[in-house]
Amino acid sequence: MAGGGFAVAGAQSGDYGGGITFSVVVTCLMAASGGLIFGYDIGISGGVTAMESFLEEFFPGVLRRMAAARRDQYCVYDSHVLTAFTSSLYLAGLVASLAASRVTRAVGRQAVMLAGGAFFFAGAAVNAAAVNIAMLIVGRMLLGFGIGFTNQAAPVYLAETAPAKWRGAFTTGFQLFLGIGNLAANLTNYGAARIPRWGWRLSLGLAAVPATVILVGALLIPDTPSSLLVRGRVEQARAALRRIRGPKADVDAELEDVARAVDAARAYEHGAFRRILGREYRPHLVLAVAVPLFQQLTGVIVIAFFSPVLFQTAGFGANGALLGAVVLGAVNLGSALLSVATVDRYGRRPLFLAGGIVMIMCQVAVAWIMGSQIGRDGESTMARRYSLAVLALTCVFSASFGWSWGPLTWVIPGEIFPVEVRSAGQSVSVAVNLGATFVLTQTFLSMLCSFKYATFIYYAAWVAVMTAFVVAFLPETKGVPLEAMGAVWARHWYWGRFVQPPPKNAEALIN
Repeated sequence: MAGGGFAVAGAQSGDYGGGITFSVVVTCLMAASGGLIFGYDIGISGGVTAMESFLEEFFPGVLRRMAAARRDQYCVYDSHVLTAFTSSLYLAGLVASLAASRVTRAVGRQAVMLAGGAFFFAGAAVNAAAVNIAMLIVGRMLLGFGIGFTNQAAPVYLAETAPAKWRGAFTTGFQLFLGIGNLAANLTNYGAARIPRWGWRLSLGLAAVPATVILVGALLIPDTPSSLLVRGRVEQARAALRRIRGPKADVDAELEDVARAVDAARAYEHGAFRRILGREYRPHLVLAVAVPLFQQLTGVIVIAFFSPVLFQTAGFGANGALLGAVVLGAVNLGSALLSVATVDRYGRRPLFLAGGIVMIMCQVAVAWIMGSQIGRDGESTMARRYSLAVLALTCVFSASFGWSWGPLTWVIPGEIFPVEVRSAGQSVSVAVNLGATFVLTQTFLSMLCSFKYATFIYYAAWVAVMTAFVVAFLPETKGVPLEAMGAVWARHWYWGRFVQPPPKNAEALIN
């Protein structure tokens, strides 16, 4: 395992004769359902903060600004306490994702997903019953623990379970379920907004439904063969692999390759977080930090959270803004389906590049429309045709994100790490994702108030930077077995100086 690669001496082949079985589809769908809770929360937060009954009970100052005769459209929702309601979840998730690495090695990925579902269920109950801001934030922190655990375990579970040839499609299932959760949340908000006084409680309380789905799903699936081998459960690992690969697969050969990788990793069993800082893991660490950080710097997460607020700023009424969020959620789901169908056909890099170019154009166009219609002072009213144009551009932006940076942020970290640092590496990736989300959700409304329409130029510039990064530093990993990934890094023009060349038989796995 020298050089931080996945290549294992004596590995047989990346194709063990198995195909897509009913069992592997069901197992991966159950694991991917972990994305439901993250998607539901992303959708529900922005809609609830746009409901007058919720604002009246907890944030009356925002309502007073909305009622002002003359107001800066960009600054109506600028409240640090309001954004703390949204962002507190991600601070808790960051802590949980780092703790989940040690917990995963001790009890397995399946148990961590169960714990995540339980935390999320508890948070939904506390938020639905909240009578003050303190209860809201405690509930959000419980939700954060659930998301931190689930986001750490589910993508790696999918990468370790799916056949190498279709790993990208199965791993993007996490983003697909995230889209389903987001759409369900936006539909819930649209209906709950019509219920006076307690509609927001319904929206927050129904988070228990996706939590129940992940709890039941995690109970019905086995742990991954790799995770079982790490804990010395060889026969359970063999049974789990036979279940997901089917009777025609050479289960013994694949299990032998996985066991070699696990045995090689045992020498590095302790101190994974220190080890990942070493030179031989430099490519993995850089990608673990850069990919989730860049995903957040597209600006999509704040658009998803605050889309009702954004659409109200653009001239929609309260109900129209919630309906716009529903449309946006449907677009996200459709683009996730597109990604599932294309990621293993065209590869990771082409989807990143196409998505980046479209996102830049959409953000520049939104900035131009809002700058010309609302103006710098934010006191002008946008004509309806321009409001619809903002909605259309936001949908195109979300679609391009949905086939590129959305799903691939879960695919890339889940497949690049050697087994000895896989849990730690995924924890780093999820922690960066949630930490960046915390900072952006805490600052977006203030940024919108200060930068005005230039907020979207700021994010467009970051998309340009990350697209250039992909061109220069991200190798193509389509169809490469996890055990042979080291050869990909060794061949790269830049990362090859950090990673030792793998054995020749490992090179054969990707040829």
